[in-house]
Amino acid sequence: MSALAMGAEAAAPPERRGLARDQVRLMAVRPDGITETTFRDLPEMLEPGDLVVVNTSATLPARLDVRRADGVRAPLHVATTLDDGDWVVELRRPDNDGPDRGVEPGTVLDLPGGVRLRLVEGFPAPARASRLWRARPDPAVPAVGHLQRHGTPIRYGYLGAAVPLADAQNVYATEPGSAENASAGRPFTDRVLVRLMARGVPVVPVVLHAGVSSPELHEPPAPERYRVPEVTARLVNATRAAGSRVVAVGTTVTRALETATGEDGVTRAAAGWTDLVLGPDRPARVVTGLLTGLHAPDASHLLLLEAVAGREPVDRAYARAVTGGYLWHEFGDTMLFLP
Repeated sequence: MSALAMGAEAAAPPERRGLARDQVRLMAVRPDGITETTFRDLPEMLEPGDLVVVNTSATLPARLDVRRADGVRAPLHVATTLDDGDWVVELRRPDNDGPDRGVEPGTVLDLPGGVRLRLVEGFPAPARASRLWRARPDPAVPAVGHLQRHGTPIRYGYLGAAVPLADAQNVYATEPGSAENASAGRPFTDRVLVRLMARGVPVVPVVLHAGVSSPELHEPPAPERYRVPEVTARLVNATRAAGSRVVAVGTTVTRALETATGEDGVTRAAAGWTDLVLGPDRPARVVTGLLTGLHAPDASHLLLLEAVAGREPVDRAYARAVTGGYLWHEFGDTMLFLP
C-alpha cells in the first residue's frame, strides 16, 4: 500500500499546519517494539555516549524556468556542478509531472540571466532518453551563483503551494550545494540540539550535497559530492569502540559515512564523489542508528534503510505508519531506527 493511496502526503511545512518544526511525529523502532512520540523528544530516545551525525549542506534554489527552442517553457532542476564546470540537470515536462525523457543530446535551453545551456550526454552514463543530463553553460557560469540569483526551490506535485527557501533549510545548514533539502534533519531546532548536548549526545557534521531525487521513477541516487571531516571520523571510531551508537540523520549522512568506512570498519576522513548504493549486497558497516523521513514504499531509499535496520523492522514501521496516518515526504513525520 502506498502513501499516495492513503492520501498521507505532507502538502505543506508543519509551520503552515500550526506546528513547530520539532512537533512532527517521531516513531522510534527498536527490536523490542515501537514508541510513538514527537521529534522534540528525540534526546530521550538516545543514550549518553551515542553520536548524532548531521549533514550541514544547505539547500539551493535549484529550479529554473527555462525556454526550449520550440518556445515551450518548462522547469529545469539543477542537481550539481561537475569538476570541469559542467552542470548535471533534469529537464522536467512542462506541467512538472515527471522528467522529459524525449529530449536529445544537443538540445539548447535558454535560462534566466542570458545563459544558454546545451545538453551534452546522459549522466552518469551517456545514454539517450536519460533523466539526468550533463549540460554545458554558455557563458561558463558557476551553477551555485546562478541559482542563487535566478532560482526557486524545487517542488513536486504533492506540495500545495511553493515554499520559500527558508522552509527548505535545516537549522545547522552552512554550506550551499544541495538541490533538495536533506530533509531528515529538518525537524531539528536549537532547543533539540541543546538538549542532545546536555544529555551527553554529541552532534558532529558531514557534508553531502544531495542531487535531485526521482520521485516518479524511484531510481538509486546518482553520484554526489561529499566530505567527512577528520574530527567526525575520529569521534565515529571512538563511539563504536565504546559500544555506543552512531546515529545518522538521513540517507545522505549514511551514504557519506559508509563511503568513508573501509572493509576493516574504520571510518577515515575523506572527500570527493560517492556512487555508493547500500542494500542487501552492501549492508551498513558503521551506522548503527538512522533517523529518516518517510519515503514511498517502492522508493530506492528503503534499500538503504534495510541495510541499516533490517527488512523486518522497516516493514513493521511502515505498516504502523500507514495505519497511523503518518505524513510522507520532506515536510512530514520521522522514524528513528535503533537496531
